[in-house]
Amino acid sequence: MRGYGVETDMNEIIHIYHTNDLHSHFEKWPRIREFLEGRRREHEAAGETCFLFDIGDHLDRSHPYTEATLGRGNTEILEEAGFDAVTIGNNEGITLAQPDLDRLYAGAAFPVVLGNLMYEDGSVPGWASAEAFLTTASGVRIGLIGATADFTSSYESLGWRVAKPGTWLADAAPEVKRQCDVLVCLSHMGSTADDRLAEEAGDAVDVILGAHTHHVYPEGRRIGKTLIGAAGKWGQYVGEVTLTVDTGTGEVIGSSATVYDTDTLVPPADDRSFDAGLRKEAAVLMGDPVFVNPSPLPGSWDHPSPLSKFFSDALRIHTNADCAMYNAGIFLGGLGEGGVSGMDLHELMPHPINPCIVLLNGTELEEAYELSLDPEWPEIRLRGLGFRGKVMGTMIHHRLCRAEDGRLMVGDRPVEPHAIYRLATLDLFTYGFFFPAFKQLPKEYYMPEFIRDVLREHAVRMFGRS
Repeated sequence: MRGYGVETDMNEIIHIYHTNDLHSHFEKWPRIREFLEGRRREHEAAGETCFLFDIGDHLDRSHPYTEATLGRGNTEILEEAGFDAVTIGNNEGITLAQPDLDRLYAGAAFPVVLGNLMYEDGSVPGWASAEAFLTTASGVRIGLIGATADFTSSYESLGWRVAKPGTWLADAAPEVKRQCDVLVCLSHMGSTADDRLAEEAGDAVDVILGAHTHHVYPEGRRIGKTLIGAAGKWGQYVGEVTLTVDTGTGEVIGSSATVYDTDTLVPPADDRSFDAGLRKEAAVLMGDPVFVNPSPLPGSWDHPSPLSKFFSDALRIHTNADCAMYNAGIFLGGLGEGGVSGMDLHELMPHPINPCIVLLNGTELEEAYELSLDPEWPEIRLRGLGFRGKVMGTMIHHRLCRAEDGRLMVGDRPVEPHAIYRLATLDLFTYGFFFPAFKQLPKEYYMPEFIRDVLREHAVRMFGRS
């Protein structure tokens, strides 16, 4: 633990515990909950102040319980653990429809500290607070500001406006600091943006609690007078920042940071059963049949399958596309004959991935098609970008193939170099990692629906509701 400062009888010790980017990895939560409850009891017995903050992406709809409750279950879990304030990450902000995000924190026992998200008319959602204040037993006033990463096009597709988080925080910090003794920023911006904020507004910001880029600062990171804490991802760590405050002046005279590896924490009685219980509850909540499948639709990750043919049709129709291209690794199994429930669909395609359209000319489509034939791609162990499978899988091409004479065909027509085509694909391919050109090309994202919703919609259209 790295710190500075000294303690006297006129000082107050303030302990701030922080979590971030849990992504609904509830298998870690019982240890986190028990650890935080125990620490709070210890600090209160010692006459010391303790606060608990979550810095966003607590939820992830790849977990069935989060999907079944649209995140409300996550809010209740945070409330039960006694969290004092949270901010949101992109998983809260852009994987829920606007009405569902508005319901996510309805009546929450803690403030949601978020200043850079607004409705299209510029008004602030009632569940969000641009700043919040907490007061310790000795009267030290803690100010909180918070912001989330600006996925502008995604937020706009969902009916939101989002301001640049770093700019908003840097502008807000001096004014909020004038209203408090200690200013803490709940930042779901990422490590680089946190560093920039500390450099630009360090005179006002005492502590930045970071998230989004899943970084870990075992002893904190200090830039000027600002201490930055970060606790990784998936509940692997719990962070702690300890402040020593002169109660006469309200000035921070000492600070330190550390993290606790949750694998080393004492497992409580429900360590193994907690996540399993949530999954069982989700199975009940999503257990009703959505449609009746008249015949099996087996899937495969390494070759086209009846399931990929069915989904390809669904994707093309949903996006009004000329052709489609995506990876077969999105299918984690197949669909059997008979009733198919919401839980079945979630287990098949748990990924929080949105369908999208890339608009490209014939020459660009040729280049993308050739890239997609890379023989190494199917075996790539893909992590992140919303993908929750294991390997990339073979690339599926729908209404897109080479004719015997070598020409690339879209449907039954040869590709024209200057014609514009609507290529349906998945949002994970638009960030430039596999198809660099896609990052700059015009795109249409379909939100908030996920690819499993597209499959469901098509099945109901074809087979009727159960």
